[in-house]
Formats: sequence, C-alpha cells, structure tokens
Amino acid sequence: MLDYDAEAANYDRTRGGEERAEAAAAAVRTLLPRNTRTVVDVACGTGIVSARLRAPNRTVLGVDLSAGMLTYARPRLRGAVARADATRLPLADSTIDVVIFMWLLHLVDAETADRAMAEAARVLRPGGVVVATVDKNLAMYAVPSDLSAVLEPAQRAALPENTDAWAAFTASGRRNGLDSDGETSYVGYGQGWSPRQLLRKIPQFDWYRGLDNAAAEDLSARVAALPEPDRARPDPVYRIARLRKAD
Repeated sequence: MLDYDAEAANYDRTRGGEERAEAAAAAVRTLLPRNTRTVVDVACGTGIVSARLRAPNRTVLGVDLSAGMLTYARPRLRGAVARADATRLPLADSTIDVVIFMWLLHLVDAETADRAMAEAARVLRPGGVVVATVDKNLAMYAVPSDLSAVLEPAQRAALPENTDAWAAFTASGRRNGLDSDGETSYVGYGQGWSPRQLLRKIPQFDWYRGLDNAAAEDLSARVAALPEPDRARPDPVYRIARLRKAD
C-alpha cells in the first residue's frame, strides 16, 4: 500500500486534479438524498472531492488515517476533519445522513471492509445512505483498448477477489441492514495511461509485485510492445453505488 503521508503533496496532481475531482463530486451529488445535512467522507484524502460536497445547511466531515492527507483536507473543509479509522468513527449512533467511501474499500481486506460497513450503518440515521466506488480496479477496462486487452486478464488472475466488487459490497450492506438503492458513474479525467506511463507505474501495484518473475517480465514485455507507446489510452470510468438504511 502507498505511503499516503509521503504521497499527499503530489496526490491530486497525479490523479486527475480538479477536473477529475469535479466529475467525482458531481456524480456523488446525484446520489445524495434531498435535504442532506450531514456527510462524512471516510478516507477523504486531500479533501478535493469532499470540499465540493459542501452546501448551505450541509456539514461535510472528512475522516482519514493519514495526517499528511489531512494537512491538505483541513483548509479545504475549514477544519472539519478528524484523524480516525473507518471501523471506529468518532460519531454518535444514528446522526449522519450520508457516509462516503470513495477510495477505501479496494484497499482493505474483506473483514475490514465489512467492519467499515457496519460502522457506517451504526452512524447513519434511518433512511441514510452509503455512497461508495465499486469495482475500482476494473475501471480502466470500462472502455476497451489494446492496453486494457493486455492488462485486464493479468490483473483479474492476480486479483481473483476484489473487496470493493459490486457483489461483495451489496452483500456486506445486506448483512448490516443496508439495501441497494441506485448507482452512477463518472470519467476519471487525466488517468488514461500510455503504455510507457504504465510501465513506470506498474511496479507500485501490489498485484503486480505478487506475480512471479516470469509472469511479471512477460506482462511488461507485452505492454512495451504496444504501438504508440506515448499515446494515452481512454480514461477510466468509475462506478459509484448507493445503499440505503431502512427508515
């Protein structure tokens, strides 16, 4: 996993910046219930998306474990941040309208993801919702390309179970009294990689580091052999789902 304290200064710039953040926030806003007054963005990172969810008569709290990330989130959210674990939110029962997991569930194991869901269910008011990205690691394959045709089978084989998979997400929700209640998607602007960019980035991926040497070398060679190595392929399309707590 990345060292998010060290990554904080460059995080926004290397992940689509303001354009992607606005696309993400616009998608999330379509899933907020009418008259939403309290939102908690868990694993809020730099707060670049969270800040765009603020509105008159709406409080947005950013929660993250990374002190480095919260350094950037704090001014964006006017101090409304807390350093805390997703499985131990510093909030009272049944007090929150919306809990957001934008970039968390794919990073943790299934047990932790389920505990985070249980914690979200605890703090939500009746009728409140969880909004989360699902199938994050498959987003870059939503628009077919020669690069995705090489990469997708290798990644699927290396990651047989995604903790943020739609089926896992909705099953965890049901276990915790939350029912599927809609979805949307958005384009991850500025994140369509060229083969050469991917070759620089891929050693950072946990699934790639888990390959044996022969498989890793074969995959890298196939990526390197693609034409137009500096042409960015299509931007990923991220899926966002909503679960609702019973009234």
